[in-house]
Amino acid sequence: MNLLAFDTSTETLSVALQRAPTGRECSAAQWQHTAPGAAQTSTQLIPAIEALMATAGLAYSQLDAIVFGRGPGSFTGLRSTCAVAQGLAYGAQIKVLPVDTLLAVAEQARSEHASAAKHWRVCALLDARMDELYACRYVFNSGLWLQDGPCALFSPEDLVFGECHALAGNVFDGYGKRLASGALPRWHALPSASALLRLAPARLAAGAALDPAQALPLYVRDQVALTSAERAAQVARP
Repeated sequence: MNLLAFDTSTETLSVALQRAPTGRECSAAQWQHTAPGAAQTSTQLIPAIEALMATAGLAYSQLDAIVFGRGPGSFTGLRSTCAVAQGLAYGAQIKVLPVDTLLAVAEQARSEHASAAKHWRVCALLDARMDELYACRYVFNSGLWLQDGPCALFSPEDLVFGECHALAGNVFDGYGKRLASGALPRWHALPSASALLRLAPARLAAGAALDPAQALPLYVRDQVALTSAERAAQVARP
């Protein structure tokens, strides 16, 4: 399939494009672009996409779907991602495929560290700022991912990891000492666009593609900043 994927839910902007085999090619071709995101997302995402599309020689109407990381993550990044996915899909009259960013973290870690495992459990973690983490447990079984419980917001000390084989995410520098994870391996991983491409075929086959109007973010937290009282309480914390 021809698939465009991107994620801007963290401080990193990630874009990837897959083109189906043409002519004598035996496998799909892929192109990737990674750059700083955050405040630069709104100005860099579309030019990065257009550059990959031009390199691949594809028109948007030739895409089978646009795959995007729907969250949780940076509020600004998620809004940018959804707006771009929706606009491009509307213009090309194609479907969108939303994917949870924590699932993309789990897939990225599996690809890098446990690619040979047929059964694997991981807890995916992303920094939610405000002294909290986004967390979700996943099980990889015979080539398919299953979610083990809801995606939720936690204080680092409140996380329970159950039967996980590893932790994966971007939280260990800031919160590592506060995680009661024992000897579980800790792997840095981000929700990359290449992970979205690997996840897409099974999700498309399961009928998860949506109309462009449904390119909506997944917000796990409603509050975007601490109140004055909450900031004061953090400063006063021993």
